[in-house]
Amino acid sequence: MASQKTTQLNEGGNPLKHGPRDWLRQTAGAAAHSAGSAAHAVASVGATFSWPVRVYWEDTDAGGIVFYANYLKFFERARTEWLRSLGIEQQRLKESSGGMFVVAETSLRYLRPARLDDELIVTASLLEAGRASMIISQQVLLKSEHVAERSSLKKPAPAGPSASAAVANLGTILCEGSIRIGWVDAASMQPARIPAAILERLSSPA
Repeated sequence: MASQKTTQLNEGGNPLKHGPRDWLRQTAGAAAHSAGSAAHAVASVGATFSWPVRVYWEDTDAGGIVFYANYLKFFERARTEWLRSLGIEQQRLKESSGGMFVVAETSLRYLRPARLDDELIVTASLLEAGRASMIISQQVLLKSEHVAERSSLKKPAPAGPSASAAVANLGTILCEGSIRIGWVDAASMQPARIPAAILERLSSPA
């Protein structure tokens, strides 16, 4: 998915001049008006998609942990593969529909660091879907076997209800966030409505 560039969309009087958040509000309003009804949001009923990622030297910083900006790359890969698993290939989608998804807003929380050689699981699930944008919920988790390896190097933690709630079946949550995705005309970069067929596919149960 392309990143929304304010400098690009400001050309020609684009409504993004006040930033992506205002652009999204205007987009949602325009989409609702063109549809003759109010914009709506629906909760996803689909399963959470997961994609494995290995940490390489290029992903780490001078401190020996994954550089914070690289989590956005991990999220991007997982979203792309999630769409591919639903039969949505973005280059073909652009060629067939004339539109494409762009990242309009991100919000991340960093909880624990990932390190060289760690095997991660990156998830993606639809949180909200409107007529012109959607919100994707994403997490990066450290696989359970790596959690066990690290724990063996420390003092054993007590078992039972008092154990950390962060360790689930998949692993420990390292980073989590939400990504707002907008739909634009690929040629003009003007905001537009997401094709109904795409929304239906994204909102359908896995």
